[in-house]
Amino acid sequence: MRALYIAARHVSLRDLPVPQAPPGEALIRVRLTGICDTDLHLQAGYMDFEGIPGHEFVGEVVQSQREDLIGRRVVGEINAACGTCALCRRGLGRHCPHRTVLGILGRPGTHAEYITLPEENLHVVPDAISDEEAVFVEPLAAACEILEQVHLEPTARVAVVGDGKLGLLVARVLALTGCELLVLGRHARKLNVLARQGIATKRVSPGDEDQLPGRWADVVVECSGHPSGFETARRLIKPRGTLVLKSTYRESPPIYLAGLVVDEITVVGSRCGPFAPALRLLAHRLVRVEDLIDEQKGLSEGVQAYERAAQRGVLKVLLDPQR
Repeated sequence: MRALYIAARHVSLRDLPVPQAPPGEALIRVRLTGICDTDLHLQAGYMDFEGIPGHEFVGEVVQSQREDLIGRRVVGEINAACGTCALCRRGLGRHCPHRTVLGILGRPGTHAEYITLPEENLHVVPDAISDEEAVFVEPLAAACEILEQVHLEPTARVAVVGDGKLGLLVARVLALTGCELLVLGRHARKLNVLARQGIATKRVSPGDEDQLPGRWADVVVECSGHPSGFETARRLIKPRGTLVLKSTYRESPPIYLAGLVVDEITVVGSRCGPFAPALRLLAHRLVRVEDLIDEQKGLSEGVQAYERAAQRGVLKVLLDPQR
């Protein structure tokens, strides 16, 4: 099969063997897959990654011990847990110390023609959801996770820091709660995507942080991907507010921990989320994602697709592994 491969911070197209599905796993033909910021960070050296990247996908099951899955379109949760350790027995498989993570840690990713995943990780995609929409289930689930962790009153003031692909999805999910929402970012084009939906936005350039509404928000979600986003979030949050961290920084930001203590700030780390609600949001058209797609390329153009995805202001670039 063909696959994109990262080695020594370079992306190349390679011919590799089709993976063999072990017992309990399915072989999946990838129909469509997305390039996200994590993939770009891996290319830039995050985690000293080498291998096939990619974890946002929709595919078709071609081999499985579960006959009800064969031929079905599926999306898949990215953490493959051992199932036997203490954390797994407590239902915390996402945090299993022995887990593999699709396209990130110990498991080849979706920027390839075929992948394998545990059957228990798979979710069948309803007919009402297109392939282009289904690719967004994984990041949309990550946005839904915030509501699993933090109770948002409809009267709450909420700020989202970051106008990247995840930030836009987070904003669309949180807007459904009726909260007073403000999204801050650096790209007028991206913010306009939300403004057309009636979501309040504010463009903030480097050095403009003093113009932010200080101590305004009850909850701040930081998903800028940049260490400077943490300080922006701190300026926005009220005493006894909640700071939700979605960013995984390659470099540690300077943090004044005493300020978090004095203001009694609750800090919540937030990562992967539930797929079932994300599928429902897409199927019922409560969250739209089509306007987040900038380009679709074949796997043969994968190197150029990575270059395009890394350009400033670009939203989602999709890969079709079958062309």
